[in-house]
Amino acid sequence: MADTREAIVHASHLPMSVIIVGVGNADFSDMQMLDGDDGILRSPKGEPVLRDIVQFVPFRNFKHASPAALAKSVLAEVPNQVVDYYNGKGIKPKCSSEVYESSRTLAP
Repeated sequence: MADTREAIVHASHLPMSVIIVGVGNADFSDMQMLDGDDGILRSPKGEPVLRDIVQFVPFRNFKHASPAALAKSVLAEVPNQVVDYYNGKGIKPKCSSEVYESSRTLAP
């Protein structure tokens, strides 16, 4: 668990998300802690995550739900995680006309 916390803290500086789906009836309290929704996740040395990148969802909560409901819950935090990463790097999105113009210059 200590290595996992350390890895997540380091990964929080990268453009990535970690999605964990808990399967079965195990005690998932460690996974809840990694999710960081109840507080800031820290490495064993006390270094905090730069941004929340973990989403944990217990599958048992969706046993009788549609696959779409599970997918919605699993992916719920990803858009904000992407925005947080780019905001942290000072990268602003291009407006639609800029995207259109840059795609035209790349076309043969």
